[in-house]
Amino acid sequence: MAEALLPDEEVGAQTRLTRAIAPRVKKHPGLSGIHPLEEGLDAFAARYLLLSMAEFTLDIQYYIWQNDMSGRLLFSALLEAADRGVRVRLLLDDNNTLGLDETLSELCRHENIEVRLFNPFSFRTLRALGYLSDFARLNRRMHNKSFTVDGEATIVGGRNVGDEYFGAGDEPLFSDLDVLAVGPVVGEVTRDFEGYWQSRAVQPLNSVVEVDKANGRDAVTLPTAWRNDPQVLRYLEKINASAFVQELESGDLSLTWAVTRLLSDDPRKGLGRARAKTMLPQRMMEVIGKPQTQFDIISAYFVPTRAGVAQLLSLVRNGVKIAILTNSLAANDVSVVHAGYARWRKKLLRHGITLYELKPHHAREPSHDRGLTGNSGSSLHAKTFSVDRKKVFIGSFNFDPRSAMLNTEMGFVIESEALADNIHQRFINSMRDRAWTLRLDKWGRVNWVEFPGEGDKERVHKHEPRTRFIQRLLVRLVWRLPIEWLL
Repeated sequence: MAEALLPDEEVGAQTRLTRAIAPRVKKHPGLSGIHPLEEGLDAFAARYLLLSMAEFTLDIQYYIWQNDMSGRLLFSALLEAADRGVRVRLLLDDNNTLGLDETLSELCRHENIEVRLFNPFSFRTLRALGYLSDFARLNRRMHNKSFTVDGEATIVGGRNVGDEYFGAGDEPLFSDLDVLAVGPVVGEVTRDFEGYWQSRAVQPLNSVVEVDKANGRDAVTLPTAWRNDPQVLRYLEKINASAFVQELESGDLSLTWAVTRLLSDDPRKGLGRARAKTMLPQRMMEVIGKPQTQFDIISAYFVPTRAGVAQLLSLVRNGVKIAILTNSLAANDVSVVHAGYARWRKKLLRHGITLYELKPHHAREPSHDRGLTGNSGSSLHAKTFSVDRKKVFIGSFNFDPRSAMLNTEMGFVIESEALADNIHQRFINSMRDRAWTLRLDKWGRVNWVEFPGEGDKERVHKHEPRTRFIQRLLVRLVWRLPIEWLL
């Protein structure tokens, strides 16, 4: 059931967020309020506005923070919050901080800002040297994404910080999903952040980069010339005109109240020391249980492995209908990872599993391939699944060996038939226009089918649409190599 988030002026001298949230939470004991952030602009606006409302603490954890327009806007907002006296703790995975040392060092000079890095590289420029000398550690990354303000509200989901995640460039590149949450689950996220912050896999920025703390006469500043860029001004105008921003500021933002639980990997996984029973796949099975009727999976990178395929086929034999949406080769930024999925397509289709592959946003330009590890520059970046139209998982976990065994991950399990059914309906209704439907022809070959419009005859592709021969050849070569555990 959805309810408006309304401010309460009678609560007393509390934070703005407390006045808005506490009375609503009190009416729903044991439940958390959830608001899905499906649109990139809304996802950015939520973070930007919450930063402006922060009064005590900001605990922020990300895998990627780009030094682009949206990244700079949020860096500036962090600094403004610190100037107001807010204690800022920023935890970043070091795999994607190349070129950010100067900015992070400047922020860290502020007395109210502390920056820490997960599995940091000793070599700050030639990072490949680090992989040569310390591959076992540096191959394990922190893929978590959380954004918690004053211990009252948090944003968790699939988005990193960057223009492509928020639709801040000329065109949005990613289809993604976060949720804004209030209520008891926020405390779980706060405690989980603390566990990571204190983890042995994490080091203070000043232990790997030289940082001189500022004194009273030496203010902390960031470059501001870029703020006058017409694109920045247009984006800020969009945010100010957003219905979401107006609803959040007026207190009319609707929330769905549901039992919500945080699942997060033990940060010792980043050092290869986590026990199997603490890892996310095992805990998801315990919390969610085995699907009985319907299992919908949306995963940017879907690498099921032999064991995963066996589990999916076992569900099918028990009468569970399974539908999977992942990136097509044309939309995928990491071709070699696509190989870990492509090798299993025929088997999945033969056993009645429905497969959809998302079309790229740009019809004429294939996605730029970012190599083995990639930066998730694909059309689809969401990681969510619904079970029996009753429970939903939304978070950072991809269905691949890297998420299962190497990277740390997190997400919410939300027990809400309304949210689960909404995801199922959007999944089914949007596939006709946005994805190719896969099926086997009479010779057992995979075909990609699209439906141009109402009344139009379906169009069938005999090989992966909008791809080059060399891409398809690379995929076929890679799926024969014993590297699935790396994908």
